[in-house]
Order: sequence, then C-alpha cells, then structure tokens
Amino acid sequence: MNPTHEVFNQPAPLVDTNLFATNRAMQAALKLNAPALDTAPLRALGAVVGSGEMQAHARLANVHTPQLKTHNRLGQRVDQVEFHPSYHALMSAAVHAGLHGTAFSAEQQATGHAHQLRAAGFMLFTELEPSILCPISMSYAVAPALKDNPAIYNDWEGGLTSRAYDPALKVWRDKAGLTMGMGMTEKQGGSDVRANTTRAEPAGTDAWGQRFSVTGHKWFFSAPMCDAFLILAQTASGLSCLFLPRVLPDGSMNRLFIQRLKDKLGNKANASSEVEFAGASAWLVGEEGRGIPQILAMGTLTRLDCALGTSGLMRQALSIALHHTAQRKAFGKTLIDQPLMKNVLADLALESEAATALALRLARSFDRADDAHEQVMNRLLTPVAKFWICKRGSHFAQEAMECLGGNGYVEEGGEGVMARIYREMPLNSIWEGAGNIMAIDLLRALRKADAAAALAHELAPARGMHAALDRLAAQLPIRVEEMASEMEARRLAQDVALAVQAALLAQTAPAAVFAAFCDSRIGGAWGHSFGSLGAGVDHDAILERAMPH
Repeated sequence: MNPTHEVFNQPAPLVDTNLFATNRAMQAALKLNAPALDTAPLRALGAVVGSGEMQAHARLANVHTPQLKTHNRLGQRVDQVEFHPSYHALMSAAVHAGLHGTAFSAEQQATGHAHQLRAAGFMLFTELEPSILCPISMSYAVAPALKDNPAIYNDWEGGLTSRAYDPALKVWRDKAGLTMGMGMTEKQGGSDVRANTTRAEPAGTDAWGQRFSVTGHKWFFSAPMCDAFLILAQTASGLSCLFLPRVLPDGSMNRLFIQRLKDKLGNKANASSEVEFAGASAWLVGEEGRGIPQILAMGTLTRLDCALGTSGLMRQALSIALHHTAQRKAFGKTLIDQPLMKNVLADLALESEAATALALRLARSFDRADDAHEQVMNRLLTPVAKFWICKRGSHFAQEAMECLGGNGYVEEGGEGVMARIYREMPLNSIWEGAGNIMAIDLLRALRKADAAAALAHELAPARGMHAALDRLAAQLPIRVEEMASEMEARRLAQDVALAVQAALLAQTAPAAVFAAFCDSRIGGAWGHSFGSLGAGVDHDAILERAMPH
C-alpha cells in the first residue's frame, strides 16, 4: 500500500543527551552550595539517564505495571509482586548510583557533601523515571533511623548502603543489597497517625532486642517487595516505631499479607499496596511510645525528596517543551520564535531554575548538621520547599504539555512522556504531608527563637539588588516573629519560598534570570498564568540558558 503523504515538521525525540551536562541551573546551584564537589559521578549518571536505552526501560516499566500474586497454583499464600524486567533495570541503575542509603556510608559522609551529590543524582534520575524512586527514597530516609536499634543497624547497614540491587525475597544475610519501605497511615486516620489502631504486643527479646507481635493494617504501604519496613503501631506506652522484615531471621516468611495494589493516577511503575498484619514479628526501634518523633525525622528526608523530585520533573518537562518548540514550525516560524510561546517557555524556565536552586539549597543543610544556621534553615526550608515547589508542579506540567499541543497529550512516542509527567506531578504534593500539613509545619518551625534572624541572614546576599525583593525581605522577619495565624500559613510559606529563591538566583543565575524572577514573582509584573512576563524581559537570554542541548 502506498503512503498518502510524507510526514514532515515533526520534531525528533530528545534522546541520548547528557542531562547533567546540559543543566546549567543545577551546575550553578552546586557551585554555590558545594564548590568542592566532584561532579564526575553526576556527569556519568547524566549520560545514563539521558540514554535511549534507559528511556525505553522507563516506558516499559510504566506500560507493564506491577502485578500482585497472592497465591501460587497450589493455593498457598505467597504475597509477592511481579515486575517487568525494565523495572529491575531501573532499580539497579538507581542503586548503582547510590541514590538510596549510600549517602550514609562512612565513605560518602567523609566527603562532606554526600547529601548534595545524592540530591543532584536523584533529580537527574527523576527526569528518567520517578516512580521507581519511591523505595529508593524510603531506603534513604530509613537508614539513619535504624541507628536507634544498634543491633539491627549493625546487621543491615552494609546492605542498605551497598550499590548492588538484589530483588530476591531472601533473608537479609544472604543478599547483596537491601531496600526498605514504610507503613504509617491507616484507613481511619491518614496523616493523623495518632488515630492508628494497629497493635503490637510484647513477644519476648532476642538478638535484635524487644520483639512484638503486630496485628492490624496499613492503608498505604508502598513498595511491598522491599526487604523490611518501619511501621507505626500502638504498644502499651503509645505509638511506637517498629522494624518489620518480609523474611524473618530464620528464613521463614513474616505474617504480612498484601490485600491489593493501589490503582493510582500516576506513579504506575511503583507498587503501592494495602496490607494486613496477622501476628507479624517486628522489633522496637528507639524508645517505646516515641514513634511520632522518629517518623517525623524520617519524613524530613522524604520531604526533601519530594522537592527534589518535582524539580527534576519540571526540568524534564521544560527540556521536552524547549526541544519540541525549537523544531516544530507554525505560521512561518519555529514555535520557540513565536513571541507568546517564547514568553511561556521563558516563564517556565524561571520556575524550573528557581525550584532547582531551592531544592539543592535545602540539600546543603543536610550536609551541615553541625552548623547552627543550617539547622534552623533545614527546619524552615523543608516544609517551605516541599509546599511551594510541589504545589507549582501540576500547573507547570500542564503548561509544558500545552507547548506540544496534541502531541503532548498522547501517550505513545518519545514525547508521550509528557502525559506521564503530568500524572506524576500531584504525588509529591500529596505524599509525606499535603499542602496544609506543610504550612502548619512551617508555623511549628517558626517557634524557634532564631528563625527570623536566620531568615534575614539567608536573604542578606541579595540585599540592594532588587527593590521588590528588598521590601519582601524587610517584611518577612516581622511576619515570622509575629507568627502568622494558621489561616495565613500558606501565604507565608509562599512568600518565604519566593524570597529565598530570589536570593539564591541573585548568587547563581545571570542578571536576566534574577531580574525577571523578581519582577514577576515578587514585583507583581505577572499574571495568573505562565507566559505573562513583561515585554522588557530578556527572553532570549533566559531560553539560551535553559536549552537542553
């Protein structure tokens, strides 16, 4: 059959590009926050995650989603989740890059910038495939918490920091690498974990300390094929943190039963589940009755990953939009040369660079835990970055998708990933505390006596560089000290985020980027949608910096 027409004016896919080498915003942010950082591992990872081979794995892992097998052919319970081989290829690449617990290894900690290296790598990998990073992120957050049970930590630390991926369901001592998950929320409580009803009864002591028998359920239990989980359960002393392995030390299966997998909007390659415990064995981690503080400490790390992940997705969506519009022609010009499209793309580029700057600034505070100022900024910026960056994600993805027109809305093909990005964006805003939880957490952080002074110090490098920023910077410490009511907490979180982003861009970005960001986000020369920057903005300079080539 002869073709009826020749296909032309269709952009080639963005493939086989080094995602680190072309990300100038990331490079500038790392230069500010970790000037001595060796970026060679990031350049190597950038080539891997930008490759066509790995992009194919990302597509297949989302098309062939996880399948739950509750029983075998003989009717015996097995409670296993089967994944497509591409899922395992992606997990292997992420573990090999050290994006899980490797940052807590003695070797990485000695560098002084383990968390920033890992943060940048996490952002790059998100551009490839974000959903498999759920067990990676939880393994990262859980690793330091296990130190509250030295016996378990001594046995599991090597596997959790290993760069080997081992998906086999075996006892921990027989595996080359280990991953961990979490089980906190229940049907009746959600974010209010104090409402949990799962109970843990004492069942003796052994080499891992106090052992409990756990009965109850978890409503969201992500990555159920991880090797172990930290869960919350009610003990005689109150809500406590417990370590629950899939395979017990004697090699038998723990009494954890997967009821079903969640049918989610996005995050398709990752298995999120509902589970029940029927006398499952678990061991106390930390002080009995002190589960809430422990889970909050882990939540700080996963909230960092939410900000990093959304920043990575923004960069991916922007890169695809820039790549497409630089090739596609309409009305006699490439799309990127059309004035309104140029405005939209430049506006998206500002948002992406500001998100990258704030997320990597937050990562710096995790590398400087012994610095008093960094401790305060960690407490302030964790809810701020999680709230603001993630809240901007869905709007950003929709606008970037629109740059591709109908091609962006279609699933298949190289640019079909835009639909996947759009479905993924709401997750980071909801997971680990939705917007209201983050805004309230900021109010808790402001109870620190030195919060206002720390914020003023953080904004000082940009003093005198933009009038609108100066006005906001002068107001914020007063608002912080007055501790705005809960009704105004979201507005305060937004304004702190914008001020810190502007101060960071003053130190890392070209003048055109800094000025346009301040004029629009802080000075009011902006509308209610992307693409409403003023005519005097240097759009070309902003786009040149953001191009993915």
